[in-house]
Amino acid sequence: MPQKKKGRSHSIRPVSKRSPSWCKYQPEEVEALVIKLAKEGHPASRIGTILRDQYAIPLVKPFTGKAITQTLEDAELAPSMPEDLGNLLKKAARLTVHLEKNKKDLHDKRALQIIEAKIYKLSKYYKRKGILPQNWKYQAKTVTIV
Repeated sequence: MPQKKKGRSHSIRPVSKRSPSWCKYQPEEVEALVIKLAKEGHPASRIGTILRDQYAIPLVKPFTGKAITQTLEDAELAPSMPEDLGNLLKKAARLTVHLEKNKKDLHDKRALQIIEAKIYKLSKYYKRKGILPQNWKYQAKTVTIV
């Protein structure tokens, strides 16, 4: 049997939806940790990684019954724009600046097209879910790096 060229090493989500017996945190403690990390300026994805690596909390949802973003919304610390869309906007802005200096960089021109397609798709989804306002529109030239 031929070897696969790509590895299978990646993190695997826990099978059980219940909190593990070896983790002794209470739901209030986990929520307090999430709020504390958010006040320090960490985005939701980094909060999950910090809780996993430093506090040995595999998933927040089995402990608290709600996701990290829901906890942040309840504490009124949620960002105005979803994290994934914001990251795509920053990446598109960086690529736009790069392409203004390097007009013949066709690889990055194609990469910008792909990123913008993802932005359009995600914004359509978030408008449908009511997370973004219906009049929100992505315009390539008005994006600035924050």
